[in-house]
Amino acid sequence: MSMLQFDDDAARYIQRVYSTPDVVRQRAEVLALLAPQPGERVLDIGSGHGFLVASLADAVGPGGGVHGLDPSTPMNTVARDVTAGRSWVGIDEGDALALPYADGDFDAAVSTQVYEYVADIPAALAELRRVLRTGGRALVLDTDWDSVVWHAADRERHRRVLAAWEEHLVHPHLPCTLPGQLRRAGLRVTRRSLIPLFNATYEQDTYSALTMETIARFVEGRQGLTRADVEAWTADLRERGAEDDYLFSVNRYCFLAVAE
Repeated sequence: MSMLQFDDDAARYIQRVYSTPDVVRQRAEVLALLAPQPGERVLDIGSGHGFLVASLADAVGPGGGVHGLDPSTPMNTVARDVTAGRSWVGIDEGDALALPYADGDFDAAVSTQVYEYVADIPAALAELRRVLRTGGRALVLDTDWDSVVWHAADRERHRRVLAAWEEHLVHPHLPCTLPGQLRRAGLRVTRRSLIPLFNATYEQDTYSALTMETIARFVEGRQGLTRADVEAWTADLRERGAEDDYLFSVNRYCFLAVAE
C-alpha cells in the first residue's frame, strides 16, 4: 500500500507524530463528524497506531464493536497496546482492497490518510461499501499535497524535496476526485469538511517538525537529492523557526457519506 516501510522503530515514531496536538485535534474532529453511537459496529480501515480505534471503542461502548485493520504488523502491535482492556476491539491484519468482513457487517467505517496509498481506488471503495449496511456511514479523510504551505528560504531546493516526498504516495492529489468516486461506489456524500494542520512557529512537538524528519529520511537519493541537500533543507526550516520566520500548513479533506 505504501513505499514507506514500518519496522518497530518507525511505528513508534509515527505514534509520536500522531500524538502531537495537531493530530489530536484532527482526530477529535473526525470522531465528531462520524458521530459513533453506543452499540454500533465500526471499522477503521488503515488503523495504524490505534488511537482512533480506542476513541471509537469508548464511544460505542462494550455493547458495540470496533475493528481496526492495517497491513503493518508493527503498527498492529502498537494498536493492541493502545486499545488494551477493551474486549470489544479487534485489531486485524489486512488491507483496503480485501476487507476480511461480511457484507453489511458495520454501521460505520472510517479511513484517514489511507486511500492516497492505494492503487485501485474503485476497488477499495467498493469494498468499503460492501461491508457497510445500507444507510451506514463512511468517513474518508485524505491530503492533497498541493495544499502545503511551508516557508523555506531556498524555494527551489524545497520544491525538489516536496516533489521527492510525493513519491511515497500513489495519489498525492486524491481529494479532488474522491466525491465522484465515492458516488460511483454507491456512497452518497452528505458533508465535505476541511481540517487544516497549522504550525505558526517551529516547535518540536508539532506535526511539521516531526514530519520534517520523516521526509528527510525518505527523500535522500530521490530527485537527485544528496544527503547534503537534505541536511541543508532541514537546517533552512529550523533557521526559519529560530528567526521567528516559520510557517507550515496542510489541508486534510474530509468526506462523510451514506451507503445507498
